[in-house]
Amino acid sequence: MAHCEDRPSNSEQNSRGRTMDRDLHRRDRVGVQDFVLLEDYQNESAFVENLRKRFKEDIIYTYIGTVLISVNPYKNLRIYTAEAVKQYKGLHFYEASPHIYAISDTALRFLLEENREQCILISGESGSGKTEASKKVLEFVAETTGHTREVDRVKDKLLQSNPVLEAFGNAKTNRNDNSSRFGKYMDIEFLEGSPVGGKILNYLLEKSRVVHQYPGERNFHIFYQLLAGADDEMLSKLMLKRDLDSYFYFSQGEKGAVDEIDDRAQFQTVKSALSTIELTDKEQDDIFAIVASVLHMGNVGMTEVEGRAVVSKLESVEAIAQLLGCEAEKLTNAFTNRTIEARGDVVTTPLNRETALYARDALAKAVYDRLFTWLVTRLNVSLKPDSEKTTKAMGILDIYGFEIFETNSFEQFCINFCNEKLQQLFIELTLKSEQEEYLKEGIEWEPVEYFNNKVICDLIEEKHKGIIALMDEECLRPGEPTDMSFLNKMNENLSDHPHYISHKKADIKTQKIMGRDEFQLVHYAGTVTYNIRGFLDKNNDLLFRDLREVMSVTTNSITKAVFPVSDVTSKKRPETAGTQFKNSVNRLMEILGDKEPSYIRCIKPNDDKRSGIFNEKVVLHQVKYLGLMENLRVRRAGFAFRRVYELFLQRYKSLCPETWPFYKGSAKDGVQTLVNYLGYGKDDYRMGRTKLFIRFPKTLFETEDAFQERKNFVATIIQKVWKGILQRRKYIEMRNSAIIIQKYIRRHLAQNEAQRRRKGVEAIRRFIKGFITRHGPVNEVNKGFIQVAKVHYLNRLAKSLPKSVLDKSWPPCPQSCTEASRYLHQLHERWLARKYRLSLTPEAKKQFELKILAESLFKDKKKSYPNSIASKFVEERLKPEHKTLVPSFVSSHLQNGDKVLYSISVTKYDRHGYKPRERAMLVTSKSLYVLDGKTFKLKHNLPLNSIQEIVVTTASDNLMLLRIPPDLKKDKGDLILEAEPVIEAVTKIVDITKKPQLIKILEADTISHNLIGGKQGVIDITTGPTPAISKGKSGHLVVVASP
Repeated sequence: MAHCEDRPSNSEQNSRGRTMDRDLHRRDRVGVQDFVLLEDYQNESAFVENLRKRFKEDIIYTYIGTVLISVNPYKNLRIYTAEAVKQYKGLHFYEASPHIYAISDTALRFLLEENREQCILISGESGSGKTEASKKVLEFVAETTGHTREVDRVKDKLLQSNPVLEAFGNAKTNRNDNSSRFGKYMDIEFLEGSPVGGKILNYLLEKSRVVHQYPGERNFHIFYQLLAGADDEMLSKLMLKRDLDSYFYFSQGEKGAVDEIDDRAQFQTVKSALSTIELTDKEQDDIFAIVASVLHMGNVGMTEVEGRAVVSKLESVEAIAQLLGCEAEKLTNAFTNRTIEARGDVVTTPLNRETALYARDALAKAVYDRLFTWLVTRLNVSLKPDSEKTTKAMGILDIYGFEIFETNSFEQFCINFCNEKLQQLFIELTLKSEQEEYLKEGIEWEPVEYFNNKVICDLIEEKHKGIIALMDEECLRPGEPTDMSFLNKMNENLSDHPHYISHKKADIKTQKIMGRDEFQLVHYAGTVTYNIRGFLDKNNDLLFRDLREVMSVTTNSITKAVFPVSDVTSKKRPETAGTQFKNSVNRLMEILGDKEPSYIRCIKPNDDKRSGIFNEKVVLHQVKYLGLMENLRVRRAGFAFRRVYELFLQRYKSLCPETWPFYKGSAKDGVQTLVNYLGYGKDDYRMGRTKLFIRFPKTLFETEDAFQERKNFVATIIQKVWKGILQRRKYIEMRNSAIIIQKYIRRHLAQNEAQRRRKGVEAIRRFIKGFITRHGPVNEVNKGFIQVAKVHYLNRLAKSLPKSVLDKSWPPCPQSCTEASRYLHQLHERWLARKYRLSLTPEAKKQFELKILAESLFKDKKKSYPNSIASKFVEERLKPEHKTLVPSFVSSHLQNGDKVLYSISVTKYDRHGYKPRERAMLVTSKSLYVLDGKTFKLKHNLPLNSIQEIVVTTASDNLMLLRIPPDLKKDKGDLILEAEPVIEAVTKIVDITKKPQLIKILEADTISHNLIGGKQGVIDITTGPTPAISKGKSGHLVVVASP
């Protein structure tokens, strides 16, 4: 059942303290909140129309006096928030709109404050929301009572009992996805205002569902939850498969999963709940072993050989035997044979296939039914209070409503009998309550005519004469009793009863639609046709002795406990199912009779489980069989409305000048004055001891309408007075506050001023000390100055950074920034260099590479190196007349793509006589060529890889000596050249050859050179004012370099 909170735009019923009276003026739109105020209270259509109005406004609760009617909205809306619980807790029953919390709170307060045991009876047909209603009562009790650790533990157990009972006792039907297939009565036991335990009674589990379901319905939830939620290891242990088609007991109904039901998640909820209610792991394993064994029982197939049943699927029997802990052979024999003890003789008779299948199904139903009973008993053990002190109980009865199906059998007969008993109790207690209130208030009681359904209860349960007694008699008689013989017996004994109709007794129209195997009972809710088939079998509830013997010796702790050996050995015939149910219902009536009842009548608005749909025909049908019209008629037989004098006078006193704004006398006298002024007729009301009784709703409505008109005037007066009170209170509060403030303000101001000055002095002292020590190590005093210095330095630095890579200047910095300044200087220089480098053209980049190479070769080694830095290196330094001759030389002498990489005009000195000769030197990637300066003819062709060494001096001369291997016959010794600039020429050759090791820079006065034939010449190095190279008197070559 999905309950909802009234939408804010449509209802005000969730406001604290808003009474039912205050919503009377909205009755035309949302109906009346209490059916006793319905004008045409005997009209069923008016009754249903009032429900429809409220349903359309999402108001699902309505009263009949103290009876709550709940219409299932089939959608999730919010009325069960923590705020709603706070709103209804502790309120008078009529101080808020109808709600299940109001019923719950009233019952709880009567229990705790007046020490009167309570019971909330919840009824309605399947799908009307009974189970959800019982949950909401439990949740309210849990939320509003004590919260000690022990109390919370008990509450958890009470709340967690629901998912366990729902899993094992609820199933999907065509009317409800979570239909309770058993009746439940729960006592919540209280001690000193807090729940300390509980007790659960269960009634008539629909165990036939285990072996058969109608199309579109499912077996009990736990079977599907186990198959969907258990892990593979657990299923393997239980010898189960997830495929639902594998199990015969699912074959008649809805096999697959249902979108609205999450079996996997529910299984985890059940497992958690079993642990919460303190079931051991062994007990849980035994429970699921029994559930699995029931599924395997359905798969035990039977064949017939010569009239004897034979088990066709022994693997299923072996699985059952393994799960329950019994011998497979004994279980097989018990499935196919029956042992009967007659007059001291024990006779074993083989069963035919049909009887064996009956025995199999009987065992499955018995095992599951007794498991469910054991589970309830085990819950009660867990819920038993620890204290031995006497407790008071609040009961919640969630039981099946009156049922009328197309085919009604033994189960519907029992359910409807239970509802007859509840209706009987309901009417008796309602009349008793009314009579007690009239007596208490001193008002004359007028006897009320009502239908007393005791005659129907007697028809069913009377000793020796009732239907149950006749059924037991038929089950026990010798011979072969059948369902039809039982029907004949009822026809013979009950044909004169006005509420029993046989086929023979029925009128012709009824006979046409009534089978000869059917009978009818005229219940308080209407006539129900029952089919007699199966009545005796279900009443006998027969389980063969052989199967009981096998179950009594199982090792499964639960089956061993629920099939005691005494059950097998006892000679006493057990009570029939009908008698057991009758006795349990009568015990329930005794329990309920000792408690003060509250009633919740649940109604479903349609048969399709759809929200927003209100089917008048479906609702009217339920209104009838819930006996709501009868209840309303009893409630309205006297006075429709009653209210204590204080509440009535408080609400309506503004309608009479003598009672407004204050009445100085008693509330009763004030009400008498008020009704006289309003012109109530003598028969319109009665004055009780504490309450005013109004006979007709019309009288109340006229009073309420007059109040609505008066309300604006009253509101204005109240606002005026209240605003005056608030302002007066505010003035007094302000005046007192001002006095207190003035008392301390001067001292407070002086303290603040002294503190301000102290802080100022400290700030100045810290400032001066920080300024003095700003150049010292960082400390708490000077760190602010240092931070400022750093900021100022960085700002100055940003404005005065060097713009050129050649600019090596750098702004000075404070001491605290020394290290940072050094890093920044390095970073800035690198950044300028990188910026400059990225801006270079390929030619400029090459020039830099050559300059760097020259630096690596000559820096600090040759005196003329600094003078070479400024001038660029060029690829051609030939005289103009030579430049034109280069192309013809290239075409005639260079091959394979070889080209001139460097050319320069040089002076060559002969090795004999050192006569200077004008020459041109061309360097390619492979060779060095020396050409005649006049004719441009080739004089020397030196492969670059043949040059052994290039010798230069450390002086500032331009001499370059090329050492040539002696095996080069064409050349007559080393080659002596003067190249200006020599640093450029040598750097170019090294760059082309990639052999910096060729360079040899000599710091000596003489240099020897090789001549042909192994002879050597000498070159003298001197300094002088005029640089020159010439042959000296000694015959040596003299090189004069500038100092």
